[in-house]
Amino acid sequence: MGFKDWVAKVTGRLEPERVAVTLSPPAPTEDDIMNALDRADAMVTGGVVPAPVQSRVKRITSTVRQTMPRLRNLGLGSAEAYSVMATATDYLPEAISGYLRLPRDWADSRPIEAGKTSLMLLIDQLDLLGSTMDKIFDAVVRVDAAALVAHGRFLQEKFGHPGNAPTAPPTMSPPSDTPRSSLDLP
Repeated sequence: MGFKDWVAKVTGRLEPERVAVTLSPPAPTEDDIMNALDRADAMVTGGVVPAPVQSRVKRITSTVRQTMPRLRNLGLGSAEAYSVMATATDYLPEAISGYLRLPRDWADSRPIEAGKTSLMLLIDQLDLLGSTMDKIFDAVVRVDAAALVAHGRFLQEKFGHPGNAPTAPPTMSPPSDTPRSSLDLP
């Protein structure tokens, strides 16, 4: 910027430089994630992939579906929430697509890395995604389980006797002054 440009800017005769603002796409909604899971399931149906791949994909999509309603327990901005979203919308579809782009016979029989075929590598990737989604689901459910335990402790403190564990409800025995039936066991 030269002196004349500076004077023009200070006196208001030069318009300020416009900065281009790029907007990032909005975060996927729960419906977007569920639709991505439906697409991932559709990618592996109809015999286009071997049964071990299909079963692993179904396990992952099922776990993500179970996790979604409880994801708020961890916080929507958490790393775990991002991992669930990214698995459904990016990681899982990309793993499947990469495998599907290869010719079946070649992908299932030719080693490409460390003696593993593309099929073996895909199964390893799906196992990693599956175990990660299982860990996140366990963490999400553990929050609900902890709330149940805390509520039980509250009830014990409120209605229980200190130091006594909850016991089975008392059984009702007939009053001793009522006559016993001849069918009753001694």
